Amino acid sequence: MKTIYVKDAFRRAVDSTWINWRRALPTLAFLCAMFFLGRAAAGSLGEPRQASGGKVLENENWGLGFGGQGQKPTGNASAQELKGYNAYFCGEGEEKVIYLTFDCGYENGNTEPILDALKKHNAPATFFVVGHFLESAPDIVRRMVADGHTVGNHTYHHPDMSKISDKKSFQKEMEDVAALFKEVTGEELAMYYRPPQGKYSTENLKMAKELGYSTFFWSLAYVDWSQEDQPTHEEAFEKLMGRIHPGAVVLLHSTSKTNGEIMDELLTKWEEMGYSFKPLSDLVEGGSGKGALGGGTGNGEGAQGSGTGNGEGA
Repeated sequence: MKTIYVKDAFRRAVDSTWINWRRALPTLAFLCAMFFLGRAAAGSLGEPRQASGGKVLENENWGLGFGGQGQKPTGNASAQELKGYNAYFCGEGEEKVIYLTFDCGYENGNTEPILDALKKHNAPATFFVVGHFLESAPDIVRRMVADGHTVGNHTYHHPDMSKISDKKSFQKEMEDVAALFKEVTGEELAMYYRPPQGKYSTENLKMAKELGYSTFFWSLAYVDWSQEDQPTHEEAFEKLMGRIHPGAVVLLHSTSKTNGEIMDELLTKWEEMGYSFKPLSDLVEGGSGKGALGGGTGNGEGAQGSGTGNGEGA
């Protein structure tokens, strides 16, 4: 058997009788270019985008990372980064305070049991409503206001707001909700905004701030929105008790049958753990808001008066 050495193979490779280099070189150049372009594109997609001032903010869905029981989670962006846009997801400090929020996409009979439980516990909440909810359940919206709760903006049509880049379209989604709320209640809508499904962009946060809104994400939520697959009471308590933490902004859905059934017991359990409930105005104003219902106007005026340039799935 004849032995083939590397140097012999190399000589054969460069021999024009073995490879037609005039034809091969363009192909090799093309493949090399595509390789390096592919690496560059992959690197670009894997990096978070830069917000103004060099701070990093994710540009897609709001997400959380949880540590140990009772510990605050981390978000896509830090509380300090979000503050630059008048945006929040969790209270500061270690005071055992809970900020209750509900996303209201439509009414199916579960909002009033939630309101009943809140009233029993004298617990303030913020309800983020869409246009359909205002159109179809005006009496419930009026009750929210009468009970002293805050009503915020969840956009009129519940679109993916991260795909809206022009301010005019963004503003219309917000203003149409505010106008219908004023028509239904005679009150001004709170300048609080929650992006539908938690989808946002840095530009969205800027536009919301320019319009005078504070943006609110959340630090605790669970899968409660699917009507065909509602969590059991045990599953709900496991998530909501195990992950509760000081300063929690809790996102629940008013459409959840489970939430309507467990709300009274859930609030009792949280109270037994030493927690109290405060409105989002307390978070915006840095802890100066009043906790009990009836202590404010119920329309979120705390955010409008703060002078900061003012915000999953329902």
